[in-house]
Parts: sequence; C-alpha cells; structure tokens
Amino acid sequence: MDISTREMSLTVGEAAERVGLTTYTLRWYEQEGLVAPVGRDSAGRRRYTEGDVNWLMLLTRLRRTGMPVRDMRRYAELARQGDRTLGARRALFEAHRARVLGRMAELEEDLKVLDYKIDAYRRAEEEQA
Repeated sequence: MDISTREMSLTVGEAAERVGLTTYTLRWYEQEGLVAPVGRDSAGRRRYTEGDVNWLMLLTRLRRTGMPVRDMRRYAELARQGDRTLGARRALFEAHRARVLGRMAELEEDLKVLDYKIDAYRRAEEEQA
C-alpha cells in the first residue's frame, strides 16, 4: 500500500521520536501484531500516518500502565475486527483499569512510607544541627 504524498506521513524515526519509542521497538510492535501493517512510500520505506501515530500513543500508554503485551495484542486483534467487538474491548479496558487502580493504591501506600522516612531523616538532621 503506497501512502499518498498529500497525506501527512512520518518516517520510522520521526514516528518513533513523536511517540517516545525507539525505532527498534516500533518495528517490534509491528512484528508482534500490535500495529497493522504500515503504509510504504514508493521506495518501500515505512510511512506512518497521523492515525498510526495515535494508535502508537495509545499502545505506549497501555504499556506504561502495565498492560501485558498479550492483552495489548488481544486488544489490537479485537479492534481490527470492528464494532462487533466493542463489548470485549470495553471489558479488556475495565479489567486493566481495575489493575491500574490497585497498583495506584499500592503506590500511595508506598509513598506514605517514603514520606515518613524522609520526615524522620529531616527531623534527625535538624536535631544534629
């Protein structure tokens, strides 16, 4: 599939920079089926559209929030199947959201311990002064 020169498109390096991934990771996402085959220019080089970049931004956020690659792959498969999978996609995101909220609660507890220790060290330093 050739990309029209009138449509905004980015090289693999430009797309990687825009979404905060390495070019290696971007190609790996494509190999893993997380990204639909990317359009190519007349010389056969990958060209990423705005839609491709938006999809990659979603994937990076899912990954950053700890979604396993297998779930990301499942989501990509469901999305490619169209609207008949809306419920399954919602359920996948709801389950992931619950995991994220659980992790956030754990991090809040961990942060309380850090704050306690920082305050204890600060008080100890003030007593030494």
